[in-house]
Amino acid sequence: QVQLVESGGGLVQTGGSLRLSCIASGVAERTFTNYAMGWFRQAPGKEREFLAAISWMAGLTYYADYVKGRFTISRDNAKNTVLLQMDSLKPEDTAVYYCASGGAAQSMSANLGINYWGKGTLVTVSS
Repeated sequence: QVQLVESGGGLVQTGGSLRLSCIASGVAERTFTNYAMGWFRQAPGKEREFLAAISWMAGLTYYADYVKGRFTISRDNAKNTVLLQMDSLKPEDTAVYYCASGGAAQSMSANLGINYWGKGTLVTVSS
């Protein structure tokens, strides 16, 4: 059973930065490289939305328009880890952030083909 555990959330001021990490356990490195990985978030009272996804070997990345240029997704397959660097944070970025794995990064960008979810980490951006 694959488990995804996020960390790195917290309280930050507007304009600040945070880096989220997601570690996959219960999967060998060779298997981890077969998964596309992505980040999503859910703000209070809103539906979960896609943020970014990265292909198996990190050759392709996809971003939602509202985070493009501010957020950067990357992965370290040797550590079974995917990162989300978030810069120029805004109060509207306040949400619970989730890591997910899937079959293909492009599919994940359309909320399709997701096979595992983490439990989330809270990011709060103060004004």
